[in-house]
Amino acid sequence: MVDEMSPVPFYVQLADALAKQIESGKLKPRQPLPSESTLQQEYGVARGTVRSAVRLLRERGLVVTFTGRGTFVSDK
Repeated sequence: MVDEMSPVPFYVQLADALAKQIESGKLKPRQPLPSESTLQQEYGVARGTVRSAVRLLRERGLVVTFTGRGTFVSDK
């Protein structure tokens, strides 16, 4: 899913892919985001890439992280 030949950084590609899933309704509000290890395997990226992508989604206001509970899709 991540295009290795693209000039766009992997974490931005991953954040954009997850944002599309949120906007399409595949990931619904208040639903937890898949785990870091799941996203690593699914997209073939490193853990740091997943963390950067989640940070970007948080900055965009699409997800919210609760310490010890996980990261969830924000209410619209």
